[in-house]
Amino acid sequence: MGRNSFIQMTKLSNVKGRITYISSHAKQENLYAVYETTERKFWRELAKCNQEEFVKSGTEGKCIEARELIIALPESFTEYQPDRLLQLFTNHFKQNYGTECIAALHHNKRKTNYHIHLIFAERKLLDEPIIKIASRNMFYDEHGKHVRTKKEILGEDGGIRERCSIVKKGEVYEKKLFTAKDERFKCNSFLDEVKHSYTDLINIYVQDEKQKLQVFERGRVYLATKKIGKNNPKAQEIEADNQKRREWNRAVDMALISGVPEPKIMEVKRKEITEPIMESIARRGNRPRLFFRVVTVAVEALEFLIASVLFKKPREVPKQTEQTEAEHPEHVAENSMEAVKTTKEEKAEPEQPKMTRLASKYPKLFKVNQELEDQNDAIQQKPKQLSAKKKELSEVTGWFKGRKKKELQKEIDELKSQIRDMKDYLPRIVQKIGYRSVQDFLKDFKASQTEYSEYRTAIAKWKKETGKEPVAHGIRAKLAEKKQEIQNEQKNKQHTRSQNKDRGAR
Repeated sequence: MGRNSFIQMTKLSNVKGRITYISSHAKQENLYAVYETTERKFWRELAKCNQEEFVKSGTEGKCIEARELIIALPESFTEYQPDRLLQLFTNHFKQNYGTECIAALHHNKRKTNYHIHLIFAERKLLDEPIIKIASRNMFYDEHGKHVRTKKEILGEDGGIRERCSIVKKGEVYEKKLFTAKDERFKCNSFLDEVKHSYTDLINIYVQDEKQKLQVFERGRVYLATKKIGKNNPKAQEIEADNQKRREWNRAVDMALISGVPEPKIMEVKRKEITEPIMESIARRGNRPRLFFRVVTVAVEALEFLIASVLFKKPREVPKQTEQTEAEHPEHVAENSMEAVKTTKEEKAEPEQPKMTRLASKYPKLFKVNQELEDQNDAIQQKPKQLSAKKKELSEVTGWFKGRKKKELQKEIDELKSQIRDMKDYLPRIVQKIGYRSVQDFLKDFKASQTEYSEYRTAIAKWKKETGKEPVAHGIRAKLAEKKQEIQNEQKNKQHTRSQNKDRGAR
């Protein structure tokens, strides 16, 4: 699978303290740039507004004063000018959502994680502040609630109770500078939207196509791996969890290549992983060790499904005509997006059908798919060798067979490592031509196969109707024309030089 982008959102209950932390050289060892879209006074007023609104609401818990995005960047982005890079990413957010931001560009201590901290407000400044003046004395209890009479804020001794207050006539009793909080920032869809937006922005400036990022889509056949932050006390636990997730993803790649339909894979994922985990969390809370066992069972279920599909439907060997045409594609239309469908009624002589862009990719995709299937077949043979070695080990008995047992165990461990490496190579095959996962590649391959087949059918029909042989289009034809032009130019130059020599001789 290709690398997923990492964008995380957190709620801030102390926005002023957080701003100081991310923007201070004293607190940050590797701080490269800070960019602000407004004055610091804005954040002080925002914090005050949020705290006042929180008290009025009577809600329990912590007041959310602002929100923060942490955006991981490719390490190659260190080549860009920090100030301009940070300004680009911050203005991108403000332009999309119209809210004020402050951002800082950091490296972690080991300089392995280049990232942006972007703090944004959930409220906007009003065009005209709302200021209310008391027309009479106003009384507020210890909870900030307005009461009608002074008696309601007096204690047993006749004095004003602690934390109660009076706003005298003519004084400001309410000052409103901000709008209400924008509810879209609380929606689950907001973070997904931001992830797609920033991932697209990052990919524009990634120079190496192989390093482009993708957003992990929920509900896909794969399992996402988790990021391990610095000094995380659960680092080993998360890494073990990630290893099981990769094991499932390897099995998914093999299932897709073997011809297991995606709905079947999703069904196994739902029944063997999603539902058991959700049920366990509801009953007993989060249990990391359970995930390990659940995924192990799910991988076994998926491998059984792969075996059953391969047994019922052996791999088809492509026809010689398909191989020949795949190796020697003709009539590639470089800019044609649709196959031209003509009938005898439209023209006396039908126009030659043109190949779609996706159909023109079929020969290349065909070869890559062949490599995938060959690799998959090779992997399928390894478990048989592994079973044979395990059986041989189980049959070795006796006190004096220790050396033999060690040798067999070493061979078994090497086979397991070899199988894992072979499975890891599957996604790399498609990544070499720009695809991020086997799933994405197979979608394009199947679509191109269909369009290529439709094109061949249309060409056969056209040949039958016209009795003509197809004329090469597109890249090959243009290359031939260019080559002919170069040859003609060379001949003209030689002719000119010979004429000049003859004149000089005279």
